[in-house]
Amino acid sequence: MDEMDRSRAFVKDVKRIVVKVGTAVVTRKDGRLALGRVGALCEQIKELNSQGYEVIMVSSGAVGLGRQRLRYRKLVNSSFADLQKPQVEIDGKACAAVGQNSLMALYDTLFSQLDLTSAQLLVTDHDFMDKDFRRQMNDTVKSLLSLKVIPVFNENDADSSGIFWDNDSLAALLALDLKADLLVLLSDVEGLYSGPPSDPRSKLIHTYVKEKHQSEITFGDKSRVGRGGMTAKVKAAVNAADAGIPVVITSGYAAENIIKVLQGQRIGTLFHHDAHLWGPLKDISSHQMAVAARESSRKLQALSSQDRKKILLDIADALEANEKVISVENEADVAAAQQAGYEKSLIARLLLRPRKISGLAKSIRVLANMEDPIGQVLKKTQLADGLILEKTSSPLGVLLVVFESRPDALVQIASLAIRSGNGLLLKGGKEAKRSNAILHKVITEAIPDSVGGKLIGLVTSREEIPDLLKLDDVIDLVIPRGSNKLVSQIKNSTKIPVLGHADGICHVYVDKSANMAMAKQIVLDAKVDYPAACNAMETLLVHKDLMHSRGFDELIVDLRVEGVTIFGGPRASSVLNIPEARKFHHEYNSMACTVELVDDVYAAIDHIHQHGSAHTDCIIAEDKETVEVFLRQVDSAAVFHNASTRFCDGARFGLGAEVGISTGRIHARGPVGVEGLLTTRWILRGSGHVVAGDKELVYTHKNLPIEPLSLTNELESLCLENHSHN
Repeated sequence: MDEMDRSRAFVKDVKRIVVKVGTAVVTRKDGRLALGRVGALCEQIKELNSQGYEVIMVSSGAVGLGRQRLRYRKLVNSSFADLQKPQVEIDGKACAAVGQNSLMALYDTLFSQLDLTSAQLLVTDHDFMDKDFRRQMNDTVKSLLSLKVIPVFNENDADSSGIFWDNDSLAALLALDLKADLLVLLSDVEGLYSGPPSDPRSKLIHTYVKEKHQSEITFGDKSRVGRGGMTAKVKAAVNAADAGIPVVITSGYAAENIIKVLQGQRIGTLFHHDAHLWGPLKDISSHQMAVAARESSRKLQALSSQDRKKILLDIADALEANEKVISVENEADVAAAQQAGYEKSLIARLLLRPRKISGLAKSIRVLANMEDPIGQVLKKTQLADGLILEKTSSPLGVLLVVFESRPDALVQIASLAIRSGNGLLLKGGKEAKRSNAILHKVITEAIPDSVGGKLIGLVTSREEIPDLLKLDDVIDLVIPRGSNKLVSQIKNSTKIPVLGHADGICHVYVDKSANMAMAKQIVLDAKVDYPAACNAMETLLVHKDLMHSRGFDELIVDLRVEGVTIFGGPRASSVLNIPEARKFHHEYNSMACTVELVDDVYAAIDHIHQHGSAHTDCIIAEDKETVEVFLRQVDSAAVFHNASTRFCDGARFGLGAEVGISTGRIHARGPVGVEGLLTTRWILRGSGHVVAGDKELVYTHKNLPIEPLSLTNELESLCLENHSHN
């Protein structure tokens, strides 16, 4: 079963359902009965009946079916002369009388085959105006449902006046009168669209909000055979929802749609009394979200260094103050992931323990107290006398970060964006939906109104991602954090520069000169400390001379004791009698790793280049020459000597936090902190200088000393103070 949509959570309390079947569902285009669809519908009702649901049907189609039959009778009984005369439309009541008999005969036959009994109930306007009749009707339906009988209602739908004017309005009235928990209106389309369903620009509306959609929707043609059409369905659905009966309009053509509705799946269009409370009345387009983030980022950059610092400190305090609320939402995500059968490695990345929240707050404070990265003078040059050029650090603009599973990434990325003066759009995985929502709320509420919470936008639907990737005019950098598939898809779908890494296949090479006691410590830490991390060891390379050594045997035993599943390369698998790895280029993200034997450091380097991901690779050795060969020749973003690969982390590098780890070679490489989210711009200060063909100007191109940052900050504060006085 698919994951239940939160807006459909009410279905778990549904017991009594009214199902209205439209004429277009019951009949084919030629007016004959759609036996396959009606049969599939009856099978769904049988299953729901056996599950304990009380199902009441309202069926259209009698007039259309009767008209088709009477036209045939009329044709058979007409002379050639009769056919030359103008044809008069057959009386609707006669059509209804003939069609109703055929329709109920079909329902009775199909339900009998499924070991169910159906009962026909015909109602009129006059009946509904009679309180005694309605009381008797309730008693009758109650009695039928207690006997597991399916009541099938219909009205003489040739008459279009009175309390109800079609079977949609009848279904809404019955749902209210019979105290149903849900009304399902089956149609020939998926639900309510923003325009005619045939128009490719029209979008399916998953939840109807009257205040938002009433003036926006353009209806197409009415039903091809019935009198209702979508206009009637929406009117009936709105009336029922206003009275407290949830309504779903969905396709009667698709298999098991009623069952899917009751499973809470996001199909069709939902009408609910509380729908207006579930979200903003006006959608913000992807482009508007990005533009708003850019505008807010400019306000952020205009603040003093101290004010930007204070925002981060306020966010850190807010995270700790809301630790319990964050934990509750995160626990709900974790429970849902476990119930859905997600892998343990994903659940480990999803989990936000209290110590992790306090650790995130601490990292933000470290970041806040770091040197202000914005507006730093990186280089100062005298181009000519009185003409000074400065190369300064500057925010990139607007970042789009798409990440999977890890809600802590949201906090790290948001804090780095604020410190670097960038606007930010975030898209997290659906498995962390509740965690991301509460973290986003806590963080944006801590941002002052002078900047605005729109500085950080949270994208909540998958449909918006393709649109965002097209916005190269307002988004400056995309940073995907997730699987190889995610990174590859994003790189292939956008013109915007992409920063990130697809895989974290990290190697540890144990040389023959290694201190084996040290090697055991490092290898165990690299694998066991946090196996789901991208900087965890995935492949252990061991010098062949250590193959039969006691130290190597103890290392393998220690890994197994810790619960690590070991796979081998072609050489190691035969020596250790372990299963052979399917391939070397594999990221386990769990308590598993590959072990292989190599001839020497050069073979280890070749292996890393052939099978690695240029993330983080380590050598454990005491021979200095071997070490230098490894450090110089391994072409990875991070290369370590006698230290765990787990050190490849923005916080551990002193970057405060990291937005991700880049294995690319342009712009930023390795853990990407604040500096990786900055670009440069040129500031030129002159006093009336002109080029004039370079005839009179004498270029000096002299490097000048850069003032200390403290002096720069004092000047900045002075400028802001003067600006406020003005």
